[in-house]
Parts: sequence; C-alpha cells; structure tokens
Amino acid sequence: MAKYTKKIAFANIPLNANSSVPLYQQLYDGLREAILTGQLKAKTRLPSTRTLAKELNVSRNTVMNAFEQLLMEGYLEGKVGAGTYVAQTLPDELLHTSFIGERVKEPIQANSGLSKRGELLASIPVSVAQRYKISLDNATPFQNGLPAYDGFPFRMWAKMVSNAWQNLPAKAFGYGASGGYKPLREAVANHLATTRAVKCSPEQVIIVSGSQQALDLTSRLLLDPGDPVWVEDPCYMGAYSALRAAGAKIIPIPVDNEGIDVSQGIIKSLQARLVYVTPSHQFPLGMAMSLARRVALLEWAKSSNAWILEDDYDSDFRYIGRPIASLQGLDSEGRVIYIGTFSKVLSPTLRLGYLVVPPSLVDAFTSARALSDRHSPQVEQMVLTDFIVEGHFSQHIRRMRALYSERQQALVQAAKEYATGLLTVTANETGMHTIGWLPEGSDDIAISKKLISKQIIAYPLSMYSIEAKCPPGLLLGYAGFRPEDIFLAMKKMATVL
Repeated sequence: MAKYTKKIAFANIPLNANSSVPLYQQLYDGLREAILTGQLKAKTRLPSTRTLAKELNVSRNTVMNAFEQLLMEGYLEGKVGAGTYVAQTLPDELLHTSFIGERVKEPIQANSGLSKRGELLASIPVSVAQRYKISLDNATPFQNGLPAYDGFPFRMWAKMVSNAWQNLPAKAFGYGASGGYKPLREAVANHLATTRAVKCSPEQVIIVSGSQQALDLTSRLLLDPGDPVWVEDPCYMGAYSALRAAGAKIIPIPVDNEGIDVSQGIIKSLQARLVYVTPSHQFPLGMAMSLARRVALLEWAKSSNAWILEDDYDSDFRYIGRPIASLQGLDSEGRVIYIGTFSKVLSPTLRLGYLVVPPSLVDAFTSARALSDRHSPQVEQMVLTDFIVEGHFSQHIRRMRALYSERQQALVQAAKEYATGLLTVTANETGMHTIGWLPEGSDDIAISKKLISKQIIAYPLSMYSIEAKCPPGLLLGYAGFRPEDIFLAMKKMATVL
C-alpha cells in the first residue's frame, strides 16, 4: 500500500482562511489536482479525516466535506471513517498531465470546421408541448423545467430594475456588445469557476437568449448538413431538434448508470463531428456521468477532432453534497462547449443564458451572435450582474435548493399515499424533475394524453427516446409547484391511472 504523507501532496495544497473560496472547496480542488496529476496514485490510502484535519490545521468537517465530494465524483473509493482510497478504476490516461491545465490549449485554428448557414426546419417541434399542441400559458402540475415562481425575489428584482433605469448611462441606450455585457460575462466566469470548476476567461463567455439559442447557434456554426452527431438516448428534445434543424445525422447512443456509453458511440460512428451530453444530470433519466466515461469521451473527442456540447441545465440543484464539477473543467484540448441558463435558476421570461466556448471559437460565436439578434436586452443584463455580484444569486440558489428538496419529498410522499401500485416515484439527488415509473406494459403516451385532458401535464418518457427501449414512465416536474398542489394533482392523477 502506498504511503500517504504531507510531503507527497498535502503540503502543496494552498489553504487560505482569508479567501472568499471556502476551505473545503480549496482542499477539494487541491486533492483533485493531486489525483489527476498523479501525485496521489490509484489505490493510495488517504489519512483519516481527523488526522488530515490536524495536519492541515482545519476543522474535521472541512476535510469530510472535501472527501465526500471526491467520493461522489469517483475520485475516491471507500467510506469516510472506514478507510478512503484513491479510486482504483481511474483510466491510465487520466493520470497524464496533458489532461490538466489552468489554461486551455489552442491547437485548433480559429473558425475551423464551421457549418454553412442553412434553413431551419419549421416542421421540427422544439418540445413535447409543441408536438402535443398544448398551451403552457398557465403552469400546471407536473410540467418539468419550471422554477418556483413563488420563490422569485420580485420586490428585490423590481427595486434593482428601477435603480438600473434611473441610473442608466446614455450610452446604454445604444447597441451593446454582441458577446454580452462585459461585467456580466465577468460575473458568470467567476461564478462558474467557484461552483462548477469551469476554466475560462470572461471573453470565452457568450451571453445568449436562453439555452435554446445556445443549442441552435452551436449547431449551425459547427455542423454541415449530413455531419454525424452523437446524442444521448433518451435525449432532451430541444437539443435533438436544434441538431436536426442544422441538418445533422443523428446517431443515438445508449446511456446506462454511468451516462453515455462511449464505446457504443465509437462502434456506431467513430468520426462523429459532435456529441451532445448532459453529464452532471442526464436528461431525462437523471444519472451523472462517471469519471471514467468523462475521460473516455474527452479522449475520443481529442483523437477524432470532435466537439463536445455540454448542457449543464440544472445541476445547481443538488440535494446531496455539492454540485458535480463540469466536464469542461477536465478539458485541456479546447473541445468542450459549455451551456448554462438562468431560466431554471431564476425565470424563463428573462431569456438569458450563456455559452462558454474554447478560445479558438470566440470570434466565430461572437459574430454569429450578432447576426442572430445583435445582443440580449441590456438592462436585464445589468440587473442580473448586480444580482450576482451583490451575492443575491448564490443566496437564491441556496433557498431554491432547500425549497425544491422539500417539494420533491412532497411528490414522493404523495405518490405513496395516492398511487401505490400505479406509479413508483423515487427521490433524485439532483434537479427539478423525477420519473414516475408505470407498471410494465403500460402505454405512457396514451396515459400522458389522458392526463393532459384532465389538466395534468406529465410527459411520457418514451417521447424522449430515439431507439432506446425505456420502461414506461412519466416525467414529473415538482420545482414549480407547492406541496399542497402536488398532493391534489397526484390524487387526481391516481384516479386517471
């Protein structure tokens, strides 16, 4: 068994009690880097949390929080308090420093491989709601993807909007930068660095009108008609539709409890141009991509000169441990395009999201953003900047995380109370929806249509499948609905079932 000593790794972890970054985050970052760079080898046993806390002169809770996050993400194995080791299954290629770097390399020439501009296919629905031709004017249980409108800080936001208009400089009435309001790009870059382990400069952040524009923009820029593209199966319909509209040849790749099966992707289409993934919280099934799969995906993208489109749509809402670090943070070859949105955290009506693109693509994305609709509304960007910088954004996420956890538990309890034997609902560790599993042999599409006729919106899992044969199930969004509304809707749903 390898020895563990401060000399090997721990003395090199800079811990600054005066930093705005929490100590457990600093320790997590230091241990993660030591593992990725090979300073801590596979199977190395780490000191006990008590011993390490004493050696580093920090609280035991600080060490336990860092260990638990590393255990959850697959860097460590074992159990806190019963022996903790560096994971045995780390792929050999992960231990090479070529995967790690504070700054992304730029091996790709600017504007390389951009697609031709094509016509969008008007016949492609962007959502299940559009396919069903149903109105979403009123939020109805159990729509997924809706934040808690009753939790939005309306008074504070209204006050900040009023202040912004009263103090708006004359130049803000003109056209803004197509890449986005510079202070907002800086705030987003700082937020992502501390919460999602994203490595980027503010210049790499492109502000867009929600994640759907990010998907459309990326698809049209990087794909030519006929280019093969891997997508998770089942898959988020908005991404599938954007890729199809760009003329991509869709290659459905199955997912399992480790996320997308990279080996199947290589068998089906080794030279695919792009892959769309939701690694922190697979949509719609909910698993997180394992570390081994992340590394395999990055290696494939590097060898195949392919792009990885990482959609990080709701990972701020993780109820056990901290949010899982981004795939982009492991990329040192400039292959990952990262998508985030404020629609899930704040409100879809803001129409604000962002892309983080490799340095080689900044100019191309900025130009394409200008061609699309010049820029997002300036005042909203200014207000959002203040909301983030003043600390309200982080506080809001924490409040919503607690609220959504409570609402998820209400959904689970309501299903047990009213739908036992008809619908099986289990809690998720992350997100704003879960799946209600129907009895074997059920027709989830027929059931979903019947529920919609009774003003209950629970989309069928099979509508998100391309080739995958998923068990029958219904997507149940809970974030936007009060516990009492969830119980009433579940009682009504059980009658239909």
